[in-house]
Amino acid sequence: MASRYQLWVDRGGTFTDCILRDRETGEMRVHKLLSSDEAPVIAARRLLGLEEDEPLPPCEVRLGTTLATNALLERKGEPFVLVMDRGLGDLPLIGTQARPELFAIHVKRPPVLHSASLEISGRRGPRGEAWSPLDEDEVRRGFAELRARGLRSAAVAMIHAHAHGEIEARVAELAAEAGFSHVSVSHRVSPEEGLLARADTTAADAYLSPIILAYVRSLARLWPAAKIRLMQSSGGLRRPDAFSGKDAVLSGPAGGVVAVARIAERLGLRAAIGFDMGGTSTDICRVEGEPERVYENEVAGVRLRAPMLAVHTVAAGGGSLCRLDGLRLTVGPESAGAVPGPCCYGHPQARELALTDVALLLGRIHEAHFPFTLRRDLSEAALLSVVRALEEKGIERDPFDVARGFFEIAVETMAAAIREVTVKHGYDAREHEMIVFGGAGGQYAGAVARRIGIRRLVIHPFSGVQSAFGIGVAPVSDHRVRDGGHRLLGEITEDEIRAVIDELAAEGRAELVAEGFGEDEIEFVPRLDLRHPRTLSVITLPLEPIATLRARFDALHEARFGYARPETPVEIAAFRVETRADSAMPSIPAAPRAPGERERTSRLYVEGKGFVDAPVYEREEIPETPVEGPCLVLDETSTLVVDEGFVVSRGTDGVLFLEDRAGLAATEVETDLDPVRLEVFSHLFSSIAEQMGHVLRRTAMSTNIRDRLDFSCALFDHAGELVANAPHIPVHLGAMSETVRALLRSGEPMEPGDVFVSNDPREGGSHLPDITVTTPVFDGEGRLRYFVASRGHHADVGGIEPGSMPPFSTSLDQEGVVFRHFRLVHRGAFDEAALRAHLARGPYPARNPDENVADLAAQIAANHLGVQRLEELVARYGADVVSAYMGHVQRDAALAVREAIERLPDGEHVFEDTLDDGHRIAVRLTIRGDAMTIDFSGTAPSVESNLNAPRAVTMAAVIYVLRCLAARPIPLNSGCLEPVRVVIPEDSILDPRAGRAVAAGNVETSQRVVDVLLGALGVAGASQGTMNNLTFGNADFGYYETIAGGAGATAEGDGASAVHTHMTNSRITDPEILEQRFPVRLRRFAVRRGSGGDGAHRGGDGVIREIEFLAGLSVSLIAERRKSAPYGAKGGAPGQRGEDTLDGTPIPGRASFRVRAGQILNIATPGGGGYGAPDESSS
Repeated sequence: MASRYQLWVDRGGTFTDCILRDRETGEMRVHKLLSSDEAPVIAARRLLGLEEDEPLPPCEVRLGTTLATNALLERKGEPFVLVMDRGLGDLPLIGTQARPELFAIHVKRPPVLHSASLEISGRRGPRGEAWSPLDEDEVRRGFAELRARGLRSAAVAMIHAHAHGEIEARVAELAAEAGFSHVSVSHRVSPEEGLLARADTTAADAYLSPIILAYVRSLARLWPAAKIRLMQSSGGLRRPDAFSGKDAVLSGPAGGVVAVARIAERLGLRAAIGFDMGGTSTDICRVEGEPERVYENEVAGVRLRAPMLAVHTVAAGGGSLCRLDGLRLTVGPESAGAVPGPCCYGHPQARELALTDVALLLGRIHEAHFPFTLRRDLSEAALLSVVRALEEKGIERDPFDVARGFFEIAVETMAAAIREVTVKHGYDAREHEMIVFGGAGGQYAGAVARRIGIRRLVIHPFSGVQSAFGIGVAPVSDHRVRDGGHRLLGEITEDEIRAVIDELAAEGRAELVAEGFGEDEIEFVPRLDLRHPRTLSVITLPLEPIATLRARFDALHEARFGYARPETPVEIAAFRVETRADSAMPSIPAAPRAPGERERTSRLYVEGKGFVDAPVYEREEIPETPVEGPCLVLDETSTLVVDEGFVVSRGTDGVLFLEDRAGLAATEVETDLDPVRLEVFSHLFSSIAEQMGHVLRRTAMSTNIRDRLDFSCALFDHAGELVANAPHIPVHLGAMSETVRALLRSGEPMEPGDVFVSNDPREGGSHLPDITVTTPVFDGEGRLRYFVASRGHHADVGGIEPGSMPPFSTSLDQEGVVFRHFRLVHRGAFDEAALRAHLARGPYPARNPDENVADLAAQIAANHLGVQRLEELVARYGADVVSAYMGHVQRDAALAVREAIERLPDGEHVFEDTLDDGHRIAVRLTIRGDAMTIDFSGTAPSVESNLNAPRAVTMAAVIYVLRCLAARPIPLNSGCLEPVRVVIPEDSILDPRAGRAVAAGNVETSQRVVDVLLGALGVAGASQGTMNNLTFGNADFGYYETIAGGAGATAEGDGASAVHTHMTNSRITDPEILEQRFPVRLRRFAVRRGSGGDGAHRGGDGVIREIEFLAGLSVSLIAERRKSAPYGAKGGAPGQRGEDTLDGTPIPGRASFRVRAGQILNIATPGGGGYGAPDESSS
């Protein structure tokens, strides 16, 4: 028999929200209290009116918790051992190779979760073939030693175990025999292809499951009569003994998403955006019928592969700090947290203005309604300190205009997050309604919705505790998944598909029967993950007949990615079955009127009018007929601000509807610099570039762009100067401006609807595979105002070798087809015939023009979105204002670089280094105050080989270093170069004459330019100084990768190991996917320990990548730092040079050769240089 009571609990980092539901009376009561292990028990006693010594009655407790998230963030989970194949144990540390912060000279990566690792034999191939036997005695010895060290938890992740899990199962048995109390095995935790994500997920499970189950046991001891169910990231509940730690990471936010979906369903909304603003961050979600799901995510630096409701988090919440940074006012990402909190909370350590202070000062928080007394005087003092800092920079502003400015910046930050959620997946935010919740949601939601064009908002009676409400109405559910084994839709039969689905459904049914549900209460939702072979982007569809699946896949592929490939096979990536028993959506009982007297008006700041006396209503007083703003609406846990131009009305279940009847009007803004507008426009410009990147990744065909993320997008002013970029590939970002300016210099006539293509190294190109697509942007009167551009690395553009990266090219035509300001689109008409003809030109034409055409179309689509967004800005602010703020953003970047230069010692700083072929790269930095001259005179002349770096690449390296020196987060733009004079000798290796080969200059020489600049400045030891470019293939396929190494140490600490540095940040292919798709065996991918240079701070270590070829192939290697070692700084020792061997025989760093089956290539990449003279403690 079901319990009379249910307690719905969302345990957050600061507060725990609880709703008690009485099933007999329908009554629902709310309580919010500070989080602790006992919080649910304390809340239950208070809500039931029980004394501490009275027993708690039977109750179903539905619990969501941030325990798992906090354990990941703080690295406070259960210590455990990670067991992997010999040679692959460092994979979680290496990860994808990408560094998290693009412009950080001192690279910081989150630490791995495991306390110890054990590498064992027992290797299987992709088809289950035994490559080495399991040595059980070795495993037993290893486990015995680890148990003696006190470890009780283990994670086992073996390559290809998702399909062949027998060895993992045996290792788990051996672990249990050795006394491990918890063992997570990857083929059960995450039975899908992709070793890195599966290993990380299994590690997280071993790290989190023991601490969550320990918490549940402690709660059960306090409340023996409670039946506890835990909320999963997938939006369903499970009993504790069937719960997995990997599923707990987003349990609280998942409750909010479930609530959004159930409320949208109840109200008949077609599509809704959930807006959940809390103390430290804002969560955004999207619902259309079912909530959107993701099956892989990264949380706190850990890749998790598990069903999760899709939540996008942005660092803007009530605690976000409001600061002056250079000429800009900024909001976040730093937060005041729960302690000390905003100034108005009165904590003695609180000094800095936070968003909650801003909301209080603007009248968006009703002081008398707050649960404790707020200190307005402390908020005012914090605001005045910002105003005084502005005055010191010669900018005078009214304090409340500054406060309103911080409010506007926060609004724009959250609006950008919603645009990202929608644009990323091809939706229009304006076609949604917004469901508002969270403690601070009602203060900001109307302004955010207006900014993105959403006209109606929904505020549920439980909006202040909506995640707890969602946990209460969530289904009990079980998710089962099985790898698809690359079976093609045209080959597998419907009976075979149904057999797998039925097997998974039977497992799910058994779980829910064990939860106490009858067969008639259980429903099944079977789904298939589908994709084209050799791609990573999947489309998840409900199970239907194969012909219907194929048609729906093609239609969705075209809608999501911009094209369909009906002639290309479709494979099953995974089978999925969700088994669930739904919970009833309760009717919300009418709340009683709040007793007692209260103020009927409150002072509210209205833009353009100052403070007005706004009416104050209790939620229950709002009628069904609309009430006009401005006004405030109060409920038990939150405040709703109804701004001018909005109306609020009440609907069924006590839901409030907020409607914008005014919309976003054109905004009067001066062209003179305003610190508020500077930050807003900086966000706007960067957001446009990021949205362009989402469209490009979504619509591109090639693996390089879609999966390796080897592309970049940016905005430019009328003169072709870079304004803002998305944080993509540094060697692209600084070079694209040269391409746009070259287009202007060319004199090519430009009209609205024109698009140009270029990859010419003399016209701003880098190397030929990097193709830039440039779109001019005109105003309504036909005047050229701006440019948008995207650069993508195409898989092949011709040349003497597949991939267009030949190690020994000596002229440009050997590297592929050259485009010089080729007009691909004229007045909106795409000239595909001319494009194909151009790709077929020259002695070595492009090998796969269909893919080139598709990727160029994707770049055009990305640019088109950029044009639309710029036109929207112009419609709102006017072209003169947009142009003016492009200049202001550039001048702010110039100021940041000037401040950085001023911190450097005056004088001349000289440094030189050599490439492995002996050619010198020299630089002389002359610093005078806040200005610098960078002179590369003395650098070697251009060479016959392909190590020549086009001028654009050299400038990209210069602007990258300048951006790294800036101590604050500014967009990379042309303003960085304003305080700097750059001298590059003509026809040198850094500015070669026309026709010279450049394939390696872009990827290798660019890294050496960064090395000599940082060497002259003395701020870091050299990083590995190479991208270690490896290609292999035959007539049927080509494969390309770049390989990580060591980062240089700095004054801040040791260099990072096994990471991409400086001018690249592309990902590497997962080991299982590599072995599945190509005839190779990855024998070893490990940190090259000890390869970093010694010093007070050690350089990071390189990696060892050992590949056995299983068929005859052509192989090319382009790598540097095989003869000259990465230098140390300030007395630090150099890192070790890279070393490459084939079957143990050394080969040069630039090599092209044929291999036979069974031959082994070993690439040992360089370590980073040390920093500071070594002492006893460092060694």
